[in-house]
Amino acid sequence: MQKPIYSAKIICFIIICIFILGACSNDRNKEENQIILKNENIQKLESEIEKNSLETITEIISKDITSKPESEIIEIDWSEYFDGLNGTAVIYDTSNMQYMIFNKELSLTQRSPCSTFKIISSFIALENGIIEPDNSTHTWSGEVFWNEKWNHDMEFHEAFQESCVWYFREVIDEIGQEIIQKELDNLQYGNCDISDWKGRLNTNNNNRALTGFWIESSLIISPKEQTEVMERIFGMDSIYSEETQNELKQVMLVTKQHKPDISIYGKTGMGKAHGIVVDAWFTGFAESTEGNIYFCVYLGRTDNKNVSSTIAKEIAIRLVSDYCTP
Repeated sequence: MQKPIYSAKIICFIIICIFILGACSNDRNKEENQIILKNENIQKLESEIEKNSLETITEIISKDITSKPESEIIEIDWSEYFDGLNGTAVIYDTSNMQYMIFNKELSLTQRSPCSTFKIISSFIALENGIIEPDNSTHTWSGEVFWNEKWNHDMEFHEAFQESCVWYFREVIDEIGQEIIQKELDNLQYGNCDISDWKGRLNTNNNNRALTGFWIESSLIISPKEQTEVMERIFGMDSIYSEETQNELKQVMLVTKQHKPDISIYGKTGMGKAHGIVVDAWFTGFAESTEGNIYFCVYLGRTDNKNVSSTIAKEIAIRLVSDYCTP
């Protein structure tokens, strides 16, 4: 039987169809391969993100912090408030992104915080459930202290108002070194040095119920840093609970206000060396219709002048009241 003879046109048409079908098949294979490759890349990317998420977040936060504009420092003559005392004053006005500073060199000098640290130990204890305001009484040991107001059982509000050292010595020991160190690092509190936990470096007192790293010892902070710490605790971006802030505000409120439309909150602190006052503080913040400001007044040793935390407080109240008055 004779084989069929195909024309050149038919053969050419068949070859073209085979080529087209082959090309289509190759395209589908390429698309499938690309999809597989994309899926593999996505899986690798997800794995890399999961692996490095903490580092990435930290880097983003770090970049965000460093990208914020620095606050302006304005030096101002407030010597009239100090009457010859060796001192400094800092007002940190976040609404204007400004520091108003008298005696800049001293404002940057780190000194012992003394009893202003009770703000910090109180908020750490409140945040961590060490102090429960309605059940905060500590039993007096029976030891007779130089301040007769300390010689009885004490609860939190009274202990803060009377600046009772033995009460807060016990509170800080209950909190423990690990938590204290962590919170000071978070707050960027001065040099964050609690190495002299018992306060053995204190040359003015060897009663361990009345000494600690925050009293003329290893922990030091500058007046400017004090204002920054106050803003971190009580400012708009505070990470601390509103309940803790309100408890602190109750015990920090200055009852005798110079201006009715301004609320001033703060804490005194005073330290001695060889019986002479070398550190006197009043630091805190003020609320007004214009917003919050954060302040610190510090007095250093001044020969032939009376130096005390009470005087530092008086200077601060007058200065802050005047500053907040339009």
